[in-house]
Amino acid sequence: MAESAIDTSVPQTARIWNYLLGGTDNFEADRAVGDEILTNLPQLAVNARLSRDYLARVTRWLTAEAGIRQFLDIGTGLPTADNTHTVAQSVAPDARIVYADHDPMVLQQARALLTSTPEGATAYVHADLRDPDTILTEAARTLDLSKPVALFLMGVLGHVESDDEAKRLIDAYMGALAPGSCLALYDGSDTSPENTEAVRIWNISANPKYHLRTPARFAALFAGLDLVDPGVVSVTAWKPETDAPEIDQYGAVGRKP
Repeated sequence: MAESAIDTSVPQTARIWNYLLGGTDNFEADRAVGDEILTNLPQLAVNARLSRDYLARVTRWLTAEAGIRQFLDIGTGLPTADNTHTVAQSVAPDARIVYADHDPMVLQQARALLTSTPEGATAYVHADLRDPDTILTEAARTLDLSKPVALFLMGVLGHVESDDEAKRLIDAYMGALAPGSCLALYDGSDTSPENTEAVRIWNISANPKYHLRTPARFAALFAGLDLVDPGVVSVTAWKPETDAPEIDQYGAVGRKP
């Protein structure tokens, strides 16, 4: 697939989120949107980090407790602290991880930064979430899809407005994975007026647009899977390791029977 040019004048979701996480892979247009959002929702930068902590906890739990050794992380965003492969391979050095994203800047950074332990493997697929055939075909070069895989859709299904389309995509991926595979996701919820306003500001300038869901709509996306305790909760309440207030980011993990 040909790489597209990076337009630094247009705010982009992965770069805005990188800015909120305290990263440096962003540009003036991204920071301007991020600053406007923070004016209305100052805690969003903290929430971004708490969501990242959730990803790390999920990764550790899947590796240490569920015995997962393969990860397919779609819409991974720009590499930052506690990337999936870093956390998984710190628990199980033989873990194999495939990242997928369609952003050309993510592609550049992934090639430079996403390394692996000698025992494991890390690979990158340049493709869109909405192209499961390409992602699964390319992922199968690194992962054994006849064995359990953890599918990560962290903060990306909010870019899919339709619940029916989101569920269709989940089913396309999970249908290709072995029993015992897990789906892990989180996204923003409409559980506070402040979060709704922040997303309204985000959508004025940022690309792609983002859409909030209720916790009940999140739960419906796991139909056919066995939810891991504690179910669909604020990310800070999912198997917490430290005390943190609940935030308007909801997540869950479900296992394929």
